[in-house]
Amino acid sequence: MSKRNILLLITSLIVSLAAGAIGSIFTTAGLDGWYAFINKPAFNPPSWLFAPVWTLLFILMGIALFLVWREGWKREEVRTGVKLFFIQLGFNILWSYFFFGLHDPRLAFLELIALWLAIIATMIAFSRVSKPALKLMWPYLIWVSFAAFLNYTIWQLN
Repeated sequence: MSKRNILLLITSLIVSLAAGAIGSIFTTAGLDGWYAFINKPAFNPPSWLFAPVWTLLFILMGIALFLVWREGWKREEVRTGVKLFFIQLGFNILWSYFFFGLHDPRLAFLELIALWLAIIATMIAFSRVSKPALKLMWPYLIWVSFAAFLNYTIWQLN
């Protein structure tokens, strides 16, 4: 792998993991307080599971970003895919803020719909550049779909 690609891979991973780190600021603060005391459904995963799952997802997302980005910024479909990737990362961070920071499952659920649509748009754009990048985004979409169902259920229970 060329030096350029190594630097691009590292940058892609840092960007993706940084979004997770920013979101975790709100999550960590909320886990021991508000979240610990709200009603949750029986299918709610244990709290310890979220950090490793999200870390893996952010790594997969970073690799997907790299696979698209390395194809060259001169290509319109690369620029579109990368821009959509950053938009969905922003929505990802916002969800943590709305849910854990503001303690608002209703607003967080509505925002999750936007995140889900942004992920779909990113996946469509990525598919035009790299099929492996598209495949790496599937676990993220599946997890966010589960998170939306969980978020909705928490909203209804509280």
